[in-house]
Amino acid sequence: MMGKATYLLCLCLASAVWAIELQAEPDYGPVAYEFQWSVNDPHTGDIKSQKESRKDDKVEGVYELIDSDGYRRIVQYKADDHNGFEAIVQREPTDIKIPLPEPPKKLLAAKILTPVLPVAPLVHYAAPKAIIKQELSAGNYVSVSGPTAQYKY
Repeated sequence: MMGKATYLLCLCLASAVWAIELQAEPDYGPVAYEFQWSVNDPHTGDIKSQKESRKDDKVEGVYELIDSDGYRRIVQYKADDHNGFEAIVQREPTDIKIPLPEPPKKLLAAKILTPVLPVAPLVHYAAPKAIIKQELSAGNYVSVSGPTAQYKY
């Protein structure tokens, strides 16, 4: 019985695969574009640009930027169905000085002076269902109670 059910299931799945009709993606005609952009911010040292063009399945472009060490990087690239992606990278020195961020100012630690009094240690944790009560001096106490987490100082 189990063998027949498995056989019928496989037969149904095989017939379902043949029922799917694969269609080619429609041809939308030739693809072509060109674009370019650039940024030149001497305050932050952000200097970069890109230019790219595409005609059908062939893409060509170039981009350049100023690296953090002040060198200018130029990348010329192209891509097509036959050769894949190819890039030529060049680096040239420049006289551009990238501004370095200022190191953070050191914080002066203030020494907090507290009066030296004989004080018993504070209780930071109490086991569940435990109640700890410790008298320090007249009017001052520490109390910690269990699961309800009530603290009194």
